[in-house]
Amino acid sequence: MLAVAHLLGLMMALFAVTFIMPIICSLIMGDGLVMQFLLAAGINVVLGMGIAGATWKHKRDLKPRDGFMLVTLAWVMMSLSGAIPLAIALPEYSFTDIYFEAVSGLTTTGATVLSGLGDLPPSINFWRHTLHWFGGMGIIVLAIAVLPLLGVGGMQLYKAEAPGAVKDEKLTPRITQTAKMIWLIYGGFTIIGILALKLAGMNWFDAICHAFSAVALGGFSTQDASIGHFNSLAVELVMVGLMLASVVNYSRHFLAVRAMSLRGYRSDAEARSIFLILAVSVLAVALLLWVEGTYSYFGDALRFALFNVISVATTAGFGTAAYDSWPIFAPVWMIFLSCILCSTGSTGGGIKMFRTLLLARQAQREMKLLIHPSAIIPVRISGQVIQERIAASVLAFIFLYFQTIAVLTFLMLLTGLDLVTSFTSIVACVNNLGPALGPTGPTGNYAVLTDVQSWICIVAMILGRLEIFSVLVLFTAAFWRK
Repeated sequence: MLAVAHLLGLMMALFAVTFIMPIICSLIMGDGLVMQFLLAAGINVVLGMGIAGATWKHKRDLKPRDGFMLVTLAWVMMSLSGAIPLAIALPEYSFTDIYFEAVSGLTTTGATVLSGLGDLPPSINFWRHTLHWFGGMGIIVLAIAVLPLLGVGGMQLYKAEAPGAVKDEKLTPRITQTAKMIWLIYGGFTIIGILALKLAGMNWFDAICHAFSAVALGGFSTQDASIGHFNSLAVELVMVGLMLASVVNYSRHFLAVRAMSLRGYRSDAEARSIFLILAVSVLAVALLLWVEGTYSYFGDALRFALFNVISVATTAGFGTAAYDSWPIFAPVWMIFLSCILCSTGSTGGGIKMFRTLLLARQAQREMKLLIHPSAIIPVRISGQVIQERIAASVLAFIFLYFQTIAVLTFLMLLTGLDLVTSFTSIVACVNNLGPALGPTGPTGNYAVLTDVQSWICIVAMILGRLEIFSVLVLFTAAFWRK
């Protein structure tokens, strides 16, 4: 525990370096918050080095089980670090609201309690989006380095030692090298997004902020009306491209870049399923909106369905319309997609497509075994046989996923919140989606919640971001047993 605390202290102190970005923004935009960010950085350094110094004697190499405690406490502590400049610059908001905003940023949820976003100091807006950007990269590293230890991350398909989804292809032999290369790809997508959004009509500030949010599948915007504020088809198409790029496993991007070929995407069962489901869903929702008269012209229906279905399904959470007022099938289907669609190793949330495919193929196998009980029928994804232990772990994860949503929804109901808002807010937070339905939907925000309800949502965001198992394993007796 003290060894983990030592590393957390160092991480907190190092996190102060990231404040250079909003400081530069403040200097350029002239919003007068340079000293506030310097103060926040100083607080992080002092607290972080103080913790690291007090636990220096306990410095040692971490064991695998320490990783679970580290990632959980890191998200909690880094969110606290990220909340410090918000608390200093926005004293009118409570600690609960500020911490909610920071957790939402770092977990790339995109739920917000702030209003009048266009009037916020530019450096504060920029800091919110910077939290998204760093959180998104942290998620990818988490998927590559930590979750495979639990056997439920889906990255087994990309292990350097195993053939299968990327048969005869190997990631770099060391996790650190892989993480560095994926950092470069993630940064490359960000730069491309910034330039494309600028060409599409955004100013540099909005382009940088929204590119940061889009590659992280976060959902924060510089405007209350989100992407709808810009009313630009070009902007929407660029954002759709960024969201589609980030919903795919970043290890797949790495392998494609290294091989200089798109062939690998065709052999990726997750990517194929994601794009097929999205294509069918966009067309179905567009037809529904047109037939029901929500939009008079099919072109308009297709435009709004394309952006909003992809945005919600990929757990980005941007909006160009009040889709909660669409025929009820559409928003409920979109939220359902947010539960299953994103790829492992992407910046999205939810169950992930790997687990969805595994569950579906496991069900198919069980039905075949009813007919041929003596048959040996392995479960395969992308040509790779999935081990029974992994299948069992995934089934356990999905059970815990739905149990988590159920328990947290009941807690919200106990606070007096209505069923639709309670259920969809918890689903949106666990999936790191952001907007739900009702008061916390695309035309509202989470400021309507009480402090107790906000803390329940904070727990939901952290559980969802760390894929539930990584957190709940800390509460088992076996974890603490020597």
